[in-house]
Amino acid sequence: MNTATESAALPPSHGGVRSRFDQRTGPTTVIVFFGLLAIGLFYTGYSLFHDMDNAHVDFISWLPFVLLGVALLIALGFEFVNGFHDTANAVATVIYTNSLAPNFAVMWSGLFNFLGVLLSSGAVAFGIISLLPVELILQVGSSAGFAMVFALLIAAIIWNLATWWLGLPASSSHTLIGSIIGVGVANAMMHGRDGTAGVDWAQAKSVGLTLLVSPIVGFVCAALLLVVLRTFVKNRELYQEPKGNTPPPWWIRGLLILTCTGVSFAHGSNDGQKGMGLIMLILVGTVPLTYGLNRAMPVEEMNRFAAVAQATQASLIRTSPTAAPADPRATLTAYIRSNEINPGVVPSLAALTGSIGGQVRHYGSLAAVPADAVGNVRNDMYLASETINRIKKNGGVAFDAETQSNLDAFKRSLDDSTKFIPLWVKVAVAIALGLGTMVGWKRIVVTVGEKIGKTHLTYAQGASAELVAMATIGAADMYGLPVSTTHVLSSGVAGTMAANRSGLQWSTLRNLALAWVLTLPAAMLLSGGLYWVMRHVF
Repeated sequence: MNTATESAALPPSHGGVRSRFDQRTGPTTVIVFFGLLAIGLFYTGYSLFHDMDNAHVDFISWLPFVLLGVALLIALGFEFVNGFHDTANAVATVIYTNSLAPNFAVMWSGLFNFLGVLLSSGAVAFGIISLLPVELILQVGSSAGFAMVFALLIAAIIWNLATWWLGLPASSSHTLIGSIIGVGVANAMMHGRDGTAGVDWAQAKSVGLTLLVSPIVGFVCAALLLVVLRTFVKNRELYQEPKGNTPPPWWIRGLLILTCTGVSFAHGSNDGQKGMGLIMLILVGTVPLTYGLNRAMPVEEMNRFAAVAQATQASLIRTSPTAAPADPRATLTAYIRSNEINPGVVPSLAALTGSIGGQVRHYGSLAAVPADAVGNVRNDMYLASETINRIKKNGGVAFDAETQSNLDAFKRSLDDSTKFIPLWVKVAVAIALGLGTMVGWKRIVVTVGEKIGKTHLTYAQGASAELVAMATIGAADMYGLPVSTTHVLSSGVAGTMAANRSGLQWSTLRNLALAWVLTLPAAMLLSGGLYWVMRHVF
């Protein structure tokens, strides 16, 4: 592959931009960086210890907590690498249009990545988790569960670092999803099943379609937006390349900084959630008493939960009055794994719903669930929630309006009880992603800014690509869909070059397409191989 490195030859018009890349990092920046790193590590450790102390966790053995610490560091390391791997998506346009100095641009981007993570919804976090094999989620605290988490995170980090070294804007989302699929396939094959049985392919198809469509959206919409600008905005400066280091007019500069800010915020709100979801999986497996159930839910909410469970069970029994199988949990686990509906699924769901309602009513609050029961209660809730979700997506069962309404209300209660993210997890991921944006950004910035089109990026091109990226990622976050910031932005730049008839550097586009094609199988092979090795080591 032809790689875009920091020593690549530049057209004369890029000289001013590149010379500013070589500015030394000041001591204040270094102090701020390591200060924030220390604060993040201290806050994470303190919050974790405080939560476990409040839940009266017994420190019988230190080994699980050592594994927890290692897993958390790897998960935060993934977000750190994600930060500097994807920084170019936000800052390349403001740097190459002289709107912001490079060092200030990456710090500005880091700040809004941080804020994006803090204010994210959490929907993407749990959407990623649902791709994992159901039996590993139910036993995430086992050696197989730790092997799963370590394998997929380490594989994602390795591939991200490799593409960063080559200066290729590959997708961190694409990489992580490939890693998850690889673990699922390897786990199924190690248990003597067909490799296709280890993954929720319906969810994987939905995510894959989003990743496939988002670059097309970026290319087409950015090109159309540039054409619209040319039609209605006649300011010639907007369509000319910057002259030396001269910044653009104030209103153009403001628009470019605004779009840089929006993409940074959207990137944080979408990509940061992937690390949060995996961290919650690690915490649930290691200290279920503290993080298995949402202990902050009020008692009155639990009374409503129990009533909804009772009504839902009655509705399900009316729909399918046959007796439940001897082991309803095994029936539902098999259904989630295969997505094949059978006559025992609805009766099993009714039985499990009644059991959950009885446990909630018996304990009175989630905080009162004893340590030895937390894992079972959470697993029952997860099975019920995923079964409802799969039936709704896959069909196969016709519910009347009342039953469907009860199921939807019951699922909301289940998710409120199990799908929560503590503030300290958001803060830790926000710091890791934000700090990651401040280092290692030059390689991919050069590719986006210099190697996609044959001419210098104009103000209108930069604004068009960033506006489309900001809107696309923000919309995906609202609907809980993981998209590739890298693919949307780089394809948007290519779209503006095509619309402007500036010419495209096909060698770079070929390499980007090759990276897009190779990311999924490479991540699958890496994570599947690592999982196999770790299952034999643990």
